[in-house]
Amino acid sequence: MTTEAKPSDLDCTDLVLSHFTLSRYHDIGQRIDAAAAAGCRGIGMYIRDFQRLEADGSVAQLCQLLDERGLCVAEIDALRLTDEDSLNGSHDGAGLAAAAFRIAKQFECRSLHVLGPYAGTISEAGKTFGDLCDRADDYGLKVGLEFIPSTNVATAADALRIVEAADRYNGGICVDIWHHQRGANDLELISLIPAEKVIDVQMSDGPIVPVSGDYNDDTRRNRVPPGEGEMDLHGFVAAIRATGTTAPWSLEVCNESSWDTNGMEFVARCASGLRQILSADR
Repeated sequence: MTTEAKPSDLDCTDLVLSHFTLSRYHDIGQRIDAAAAAGCRGIGMYIRDFQRLEADGSVAQLCQLLDERGLCVAEIDALRLTDEDSLNGSHDGAGLAAAAFRIAKQFECRSLHVLGPYAGTISEAGKTFGDLCDRADDYGLKVGLEFIPSTNVATAADALRIVEAADRYNGGICVDIWHHQRGANDLELISLIPAEKVIDVQMSDGPIVPVSGDYNDDTRRNRVPPGEGEMDLHGFVAAIRATGTTAPWSLEVCNESSWDTNGMEFVARCASGLRQILSADR
């Protein structure tokens, strides 16, 4: 039996298979096998998928598979700033925040992702985010606010304003190249994010011109493995490295072609492509 990787030990030499590279409810055994075969050290966990595994009585199987493959659950996807139980601070019950904290307690994860939109002012959003950071700190979690152009947290600058308003040591930004490239596309801003505020870095590739006119649909369906698209991965990697962050590199390559497969070949292409980019730019 191998020794499971510790989420807190992951750094910029490690890859994580984010949850949505495969379908939302992809077979957990195939997911873990694909991550391990591709040399990833951790996986991401979608909160609703964890709730499904709880309902099926499959959490013990998940723990066993992770231990056998030497993997960890590194990141938790995702809460919104407007989720009711994120706002009221619930640790118990059936809500998403409560489930997120159960994941964190079970697996000692390193990060929790949070999405917009937010309600009210930046100050109010900062308070909501700060309160969530305080509760997450009980579980040793960092909290990364992910900017997405289809929300009112559209750019890294928007996310940073909320993070700075919250002023919590464990609060920062989840930086996704897809949302960067399709949004403000400001490499200078990315490079100036303080190292400790870069919580996670999500990598993919894709066409410069959207395939779908619906941003969210395009985001979920049309990413491709790193190096197989048109995005400026080399410039983005340089900007991320300029921050000095030691965050691991997460593969979030949402693509409908992977949904009806066992994921092995697709995840291998994603990991291989990213490693080539990272090696070329070292």
